[in-house]
Amino acid sequence: MQKKIIFFIFGFLPLLLLAQKKSPKKVNNNAVATIPSIQAPLKLWYDNPAKYFEEALLLGNGTQGATVFGGISIDKIFLNDLTLWSGEPVNANMNANAYKHLPDVRKALQDNNYKKADQLIKKMQGKYSESYAPLGTLFLELSDDPYITDYYRELDIDQAIAKVKTTSNTNVIEREYLVSNPDKIFAIHLTSKKAGALAFTLHFESLLKFEKAVSNNGIAVQGYAPIKAEPVYLQKKNNAVVFENKKGTRFATIIKIQSNTGTVTKTDSSISLSNATEATVYVSMATSFNGFDKDPVINGLNHNAIANSQLNNAQKIGWNNLKKRHLKDYQNFYNRVQLKLANKDTVNLPTNQRLERYAKGLADPYLETLYFQYGRYLLISSSRTPSVPANLQGLWNSSIQPPWSSNYTMNINAEENYWLAENTNLPEMHLPFLQFINNLATTGKTTAKTYYNMPGWVAHHNADIWAMTHPVGNNNGDPVWANWAMGGTWASTHLWQHYLYTGDKPFLEKHGYPLMRGAAEFCLAWLINDKEGKLITSPSTSPENNYKTPAGYVGATLYGGTADLAMIRELFLNVVEAQKLLNNDAEFVSKISKALENLHPYQVGQNGHLQEWYYDWEDADPKHRHQSHLFGLYPGTHINMTSTPTIAMAAKKSLEIKGDETTGWSKGWRINLWARLKEGDRAYKMYRELLRLVPPDEINENNPKTGGTYPNLLDAHPPFQIDGNFGGAAAVAEMLVQSNEEYIELLPALPKAWPNGEVKGLKARGNFEIDMVWAEGKVKTVKIKSATQLNAKVWLNGRLETIKTVK
Repeated sequence: MQKKIIFFIFGFLPLLLLAQKKSPKKVNNNAVATIPSIQAPLKLWYDNPAKYFEEALLLGNGTQGATVFGGISIDKIFLNDLTLWSGEPVNANMNANAYKHLPDVRKALQDNNYKKADQLIKKMQGKYSESYAPLGTLFLELSDDPYITDYYRELDIDQAIAKVKTTSNTNVIEREYLVSNPDKIFAIHLTSKKAGALAFTLHFESLLKFEKAVSNNGIAVQGYAPIKAEPVYLQKKNNAVVFENKKGTRFATIIKIQSNTGTVTKTDSSISLSNATEATVYVSMATSFNGFDKDPVINGLNHNAIANSQLNNAQKIGWNNLKKRHLKDYQNFYNRVQLKLANKDTVNLPTNQRLERYAKGLADPYLETLYFQYGRYLLISSSRTPSVPANLQGLWNSSIQPPWSSNYTMNINAEENYWLAENTNLPEMHLPFLQFINNLATTGKTTAKTYYNMPGWVAHHNADIWAMTHPVGNNNGDPVWANWAMGGTWASTHLWQHYLYTGDKPFLEKHGYPLMRGAAEFCLAWLINDKEGKLITSPSTSPENNYKTPAGYVGATLYGGTADLAMIRELFLNVVEAQKLLNNDAEFVSKISKALENLHPYQVGQNGHLQEWYYDWEDADPKHRHQSHLFGLYPGTHINMTSTPTIAMAAKKSLEIKGDETTGWSKGWRINLWARLKEGDRAYKMYRELLRLVPPDEINENNPKTGGTYPNLLDAHPPFQIDGNFGGAAAVAEMLVQSNEEYIELLPALPKAWPNGEVKGLKARGNFEIDMVWAEGKVKTVKIKSATQLNAKVWLNGRLETIKTVK
């Protein structure tokens, strides 16, 4: 039957976050306007400046980023550019004879000599990835009455604007910070309530090589990144970071003050403003990066011209127009999805105190909504650079050797960054990753040939901005992570998901399918027959996990790992489905279909769990943070409660064995897995744990690796990794809406804690957009929008119904 479509009209839901008296503390925030939305205005706010990175406020336009501490006398602001990395284009042919070792590795495995295989496979490795670099730090030193009676700091994620307001005995100083995407500029607007009382000094420092020139109203910086920055975990003491004057990505930063009321003066290293009432600071950043395969010195962009052009444009536009353009651009994406969870918010506390309260088990639907939308905010803010996706830290990094090089870790983390892109209605933010896959395929063709003598393309555990695809480790890396060869396979499944959510057939035909085909071509060649005649991979590892043989050997290298075969199965199924639409590659899809029929099947172990290994062997760590063998359940789609219930229940048993205590990104993954199993309360339990308050790293050195959330809502792996934020946000959408190519399911994993609520704008496969209201756990009203489909099949309150869509 058709369900009647009910349209919604919502008014304003004003919520003013008033500062509470606490010495020296906050001011009222009455100046912040509400927006017409079903959800309350969302912001992170605090009554003290940030002391540590994990307390600071993050801003970004998808390329340039700023981390704002909001200090009273000195405001420290970390600056980043997503395209500023160590290194230069990779030599994909660095280990040209690596493939010659493959027969020996396979022979050792055939002989069940796993220790020998672990040693031999190290010969099939190359250099480590390069590192994401910090651009520099801007210091804003304010001259004001040092006795502050009220302090207030916020990040308004409805507007992507940070604010600081200080009240002293004699004056009120307000600061606004934004990073504009339309105008590619970071700007700070400062006002003084008392005329002529605004005064400050600006100076710049960097961990990179740089020079600066100070003019009457500005600072011009020229610098360059290292040619090499080794991973910090190698603990290399000598030559870990190497600069070469004529190599490495160049950067330019120009800082200028614009004020009609004050006087600008300079020193050799700084500029100052005095006797002003209002002023704007413009920070323009640019690099010479011109693509993964171009030398940033010889063939680099004119970073100086770009930085100057951005600055001149911003000064002509002025603060007011800059802010208007920024809001229009940002809210075009952010406002697509709105969420209102049950219960009226009666709590008026700073975000860190809300987290403390939440950790005691108290309800806080506002905080849960804030975390969800903060994930969307972070993706908009860190993923708008063509072919350069968000990295392990998104966009925000202050270290020249950041944790795990802040690179693209392809065995989960880079992909988890994009789980929320499609279902939370941000497909444009997915594009940098999808374009990056094309870069990987380019270098990956050489890697497939030189490391395996095989066609197609391949990527491994690590990648960087130069699209390196080889196994890393310098012939000494542990194969438990270094030699995993399914990075390209996993990444390519994103291409098909993008098509399913958007219905963009030209994208699929011109971009998606050729890349999927290349990854599948490698997998087809990579598979060999086991003793039963079934197709398996050899060698095989399960990301970062070790098996334990009955003889007691703990190793990584085996054959026929479940994770490998799950990812290959998902990709092959995607190729087959894509060809039903494109119908232009019959011979190849015939080979894929035959391989699918002959893949080694999933195995249920003696404990009722889904086997991770070819044999029913123990895990060296049964509670290991990775659960790659469950890929087919999530993010894959070929394991589900309907068509593969036995395998799905085995996956559930594996999750029960692993338990709930794990790192941040892993917890984000497990929440999604429980949601796919329709276990809403278990998913919600872990969502609460994901929001467990973790103190900043510098004051919490012995923190157990159990994940959580820092005071500024960033994910605590620990240390900070942004993938947990993205995985957690994706999981909220997964609890509310699930879909496949046949139907949409509403409230598939709704927890008891959210009996009533409302959501607008979530996406479903088939290019559908969902608005719905639910009460007492049941959908009360629903509207489904589609520009391409007249009807949608929907599981609604336990019944499959056909609903007419609206445009």
